[in-house]
Amino acid sequence: MKLEEKYENLKKYIEELGSAVIAFSGGVDSTFLAKVCYDVLKDRCVAVTATSSTYPQREFKEAQELAKEIGIRHRVIRSEELGIEGFSKNPIDRCYYCKSELFSKLKNVAEEEGIEYVLDGTNYDDTGDFRPGRRAARELGVKSPLLECGFTKNDIREMSKILGLPTWNKLYACLSLFSLWAGNNR
Repeated sequence: MKLEEKYENLKKYIEELGSAVIAFSGGVDSTFLAKVCYDVLKDRCVAVTATSSTYPQREFKEAQELAKEIGIRHRVIRSEELGIEGFSKNPIDRCYYCKSELFSKLKNVAEEEGIEYVLDGTNYDDTGDFRPGRRAARELGVKSPLLECGFTKNDIREMSKILGLPTWNKLYACLSLFSLWAGNNR
């Protein structure tokens, strides 16, 4: 399928949702998703960023700037994954615990806002490796439009560039992933 077709399918998918809360880190995937949601849904969507001790301040400031640039309403919540017992014990599936807390909080925001759906930026390439956070998404009914519409990371970067998003070539991964890797590879 051509990229333009995927993009049109994504816009149609989002329109059919009617409203959405977007898990918004300010990374490549969530910024692209937030932009498309805002373009389609306007004031029927909200980007939500969760701050924590594992989320760098510079990334938070960038997320705030990106939301403003896109025009999407932006809410900030507090998440402290280091306080979650399952997370802090550093198991191989600790992303599950982090995402469970995050998505639960996002579901609460959606309820407060009168919005039915919570979306994340999972894409097709994310299915090729170990992603325990996907289990939390399934359990909590979080939708992954980029995955469901077949977007790869390269597709997202290419469309982000076309849309003029400054994140099209951004490189950033969750710092907790690095500490998990280091903790399990000593």
